[in-house]
Amino acid sequence: MSDKLQPRGTEESTLAQPLYTPIKRRSFFMYAGATAGASALVLAGCSKDSDDATPSLPKGNSTTADGSISLGSGDVGVLNYAYALEQLEADFYAKVAALSNGATLLGATEFAYFQQVAKHEAIHRDFFKAALDRDAAGQTLRGLTPKYPAATFTSRATILNTAKTFEDLGVAAYNGAGKLLKTAAYLVIAGQIVSVEARHAAYVRDLVEKGSFSSDVDALGLDKAMTPAQVLTAAQTFITEKLDGSSIGVN
Repeated sequence: MSDKLQPRGTEESTLAQPLYTPIKRRSFFMYAGATAGASALVLAGCSKDSDDATPSLPKGNSTTADGSISLGSGDVGVLNYAYALEQLEADFYAKVAALSNGATLLGATEFAYFQQVAKHEAIHRDFFKAALDRDAAGQTLRGLTPKYPAATFTSRATILNTAKTFEDLGVAAYNGAGKLLKTAAYLVIAGQIVSVEARHAAYVRDLVEKGSFSSDVDALGLDKAMTPAQVLTAAQTFITEKLDGSSIGVN
């Protein structure tokens, strides 16, 4: 078998296939902790005869009346939504990892951590793009233009607090969007990615305030979940383009 996951099948059944993507399996599993999900990537998926019918999907780059970019509907909308957030996280961590004074600002150990997470987030971003390009050709969300407050990368406090914001938001987004996915293979991978994001969030929280890694866990032992509308409202501050998620998960 090739070291790269390749697309196959007819266009009409594409969404029902497992996530074959051009990302090297070894790299994805190494950084995303998804080794146990190999069967989901290579074997799983829903048959054409399942209840997971392909929804009517507007293109991920179509614009609404107010100029917002539509993320699309159905599973493609959910994947574009995740892709948008992963673009933001990947950009932020790449900028931190590239700081010439990063070890001085953050400390050598913490800076090495951010460099490692930059690789995780880049793989998550590229994974979603590859999945969308294969499963929904022409509907993949365009590359976004992140924006940050002027002082974001100038101190340990601003970097850590921005990382905390992104990680908490990412975990809450995956928790809230999981129920919107109809294709089992997508849900498996989303669950594996959110577990990695949760590790990031816990570590960053402890850097911001020692012992705060689980401060938002509720009385039932559950983490916070947010709707796409809530997440996009919060994320919009950091994204130049205006995003419309009103059809995410809607068939």
